[in-house]
Amino acid sequence: MAVSTLSPMKLLKTPEILLKYGNPGDQQNFAVIEVPFPMIVAWDRTTKIKRFTCHKLIATQLRQVYVDILSEYGLPEIERLGINIYGGCFNHRPKRGTENSYTNAIKAGDLNKAASFLSVHSWAIAIDMDPDRNKLNENHTTARFAKPAYKKMIDCFYRNGFVGLGPEKDYDWMHFQIGS
Repeated sequence: MAVSTLSPMKLLKTPEILLKYGNPGDQQNFAVIEVPFPMIVAWDRTTKIKRFTCHKLIATQLRQVYVDILSEYGLPEIERLGINIYGGCFNHRPKRGTENSYTNAIKAGDLNKAASFLSVHSWAIAIDMDPDRNKLNENHTTARFAKPAYKKMIDCFYRNGFVGLGPEKDYDWMHFQIGS
């Protein structure tokens, strides 16, 4: 399993996210970052991007992740390993499986409770990569990013203040989010 040897970051809880990153989906908090190599959009493999939207408070760190990845691997290896497959950053939505709870909290007018059901992608403080080969429910036995070839990539995220759900929880290996 390609677990980072760097000191682990803590996953942020919703109250901490609200305090530091503001309201989910608030576009005044967004920034566009340019990455140093083209990325392929996972849901449309004919589209390549060199920039995407994230929260402005993580923009420098997230861009540095990709600078570090390019330095560690080089473009041919990044492409061979699928590290250049972009699965999304901002997506205002509930966490999978909490849609009804989220809707009920919204209907009840309890916005704090509703926020607790939101994906951290709703704040644009997380990124998914190569989702087809690192599915939500895969663990270290099947997820591509759990293989030793991806340890340097994972270390690039951790070195820049991000946490991977794969190394921390052994599921959702595609997902990296800003840590504490």
